[in-house]
Amino acid sequence: MDSKSSGRNSVVIGSTKLAACKVCKELVEEIKRSGFGDQDIFAIHLALEEGLVNAVKHGNGFDPDKSVQIKWEITDSKFDITIADEGEGFEPSALPDPRSDENLEKTGGRGVLLMRSYMDVVEFNDKGNRIHMVRYRGGQDGAAKPTPGD
Repeated sequence: MDSKSSGRNSVVIGSTKLAACKVCKELVEEIKRSGFGDQDIFAIHLALEEGLVNAVKHGNGFDPDKSVQIKWEITDSKFDITIADEGEGFEPSALPDPRSDENLEKTGGRGVLLMRSYMDVVEFNDKGNRIHMVRYRGGQDGAAKPTPGD
């Protein structure tokens, strides 16, 4: 994996949990080197791991013939990542709310809720097999606001 701390980077990984965990670990180290604070690192790590494992497990079904494409950018103000799998996709708005009484003991939807809770931007493509997430430095607490073109 390219260890640049700025600019747009990308990597394609196989559909294994090991590959997802490895790229997650490497990206977290890159974020640390870029000077993000502990709160941002924690938030990004949780959302990143969830997004990568979801792509491998739910998107590609651990199919060794399918891959996951990851593109990211780290700047002074943000961590920006897109994760795309080769799966059938899903409808994020159709996920049950895991906080509802009837869903408290079900596991579905918790990962998407987690990503939305810890990242400033979470967007899915129409097919539901690509997620774009952004965490602004100092995000989620109102300290940092996205600026046009950032």
